[in-house]
Amino acid sequence: MAVCIAVIAKENYPLYIRSTPTENELKFHYMVHTSLDVVDEKISAMGKALVDQRELYLGLLYPTEDYKVYGYVTNSKVKFVMVVDSSNTALRDNEIRSMFRKLHNSYTDVMCNPFYNPGDRIQSRWALLPVSASSPVQVGPTSCVRSSPGGPYSCVRSSPAGPLITW
Repeated sequence: MAVCIAVIAKENYPLYIRSTPTENELKFHYMVHTSLDVVDEKISAMGKALVDQRELYLGLLYPTEDYKVYGYVTNSKVKFVMVVDSSNTALRDNEIRSMFRKLHNSYTDVMCNPFYNPGDRIQSRWALLPVSASSPVQVGPTSCVRSSPGGPYSCVRSSPAGPLITW
């Protein structure tokens, strides 16, 4: 499961950064920003081949002792960066690609929102939630699980006053 997800604008400023262990949030912001240099190098190395092949997945950008950082770039040069715990050895390249495709679809849904101004920060904490659809997602005091691959999410608040939310 991804521990940090970031959407970076074409001009390299963050549109959305979310990390699950909030005590290491600054560490993940640093990892995302340092990965932008690697993303730019990979994009410039691919050059026209990126446009011709339509391969948006950049692969592993760099590993650290505890995490692996992966990258993805859209046709409009918006960059997605995902930090994954390196202790999860069962996570394969195809699953990372699938997570990026889901993130790209969620980002497209945000862009299609008539109330969203392109280039503004993505403020909704639910906006890019479907990224980790195969595993439970912890969003603040709410835990969400998708019942089937295309089905709705069922969310339960950990506080006793919170109702069950489904979307």
